[in-house]
Amino acid sequence: MQPVAFVVYETIKCKTLLTKSRLPEVDYCINPYIGCLHGCVYCYARFMRRFTKHTEKWGDFLDVKINAPEVLEKELSRHPKRGTVLLGSVTDAYQPAERKYEITRSVLRVLLKYNFPVSILTKSDLVVRDIDVLKQLSDCEVGLTITTLDRKAAADFEPRASSPQKRIDTLKALHSAGIKTYAFVGPVLPGLTNIEAIFSSLNGRVDFVMVETLNTKCGNWEDIKKIIKEKYPELLTLYTDGFGKEYWTRIEREVKAFSTKFNIPMKGFYYH
Repeated sequence: MQPVAFVVYETIKCKTLLTKSRLPEVDYCINPYIGCLHGCVYCYARFMRRFTKHTEKWGDFLDVKINAPEVLEKELSRHPKRGTVLLGSVTDAYQPAERKYEITRSVLRVLLKYNFPVSILTKSDLVVRDIDVLKQLSDCEVGLTITTLDRKAAADFEPRASSPQKRIDTLKALHSAGIKTYAFVGPVLPGLTNIEAIFSSLNGRVDFVMVETLNTKCGNWEDIKKIIKEKYPELLTLYTDGFGKEYWTRIEREVKAFSTKFNIPMKGFYYH
């Protein structure tokens, strides 16, 4: 994990927290923070910056919703329809700042009180801190994003997230605690994502795997290609030529084969 040279932290008060979701298999989303210090180059949530007053680049600012637990308590006391809540759709609920503020932990306690199902997707090993709360939830799953097992590639594309090995170890700790776990392999970075190695490392640590293709139409595609050109020039032609349906269909076949080989169910393969 690379240190942050300069970060703008602000505490803010939100008016709402629980929002309806259009994502598959979840009914609501909760984002305890605005921004994300992991600074992932491929992050789809970078568009959120334009809804803030920040001039810093994505990854260099974080707004902490300091009153999030109290707002959620009020919202759930009105008895909305019970449904699965995703923690972190446009931020990571386990930001480095979570160690200090414990917003996510407090939110989990409110969700526990009202018996709402919870789904978490993170790149941080900090989630193991909350195993005591997660175990009390009647319906809970925790996923870790595993884009690559190569430390250098991870540092280049996910500069301030937990290392790949820490994420694998986190899945093991959660799974051993009896918590439903999954790996989100995405986006697949052609030439850098070793799918077989990832499946092998997940054996006995997850209940299922989800896979997503690289989005070449995203606003940060040029940033991705810049890293490829500077750090992985041998892959530049592959990235410049692009990836058609035939390419991703082959990758999907490989994923299904490894899913069978390692006896890890594949819950979904998502195309862009």
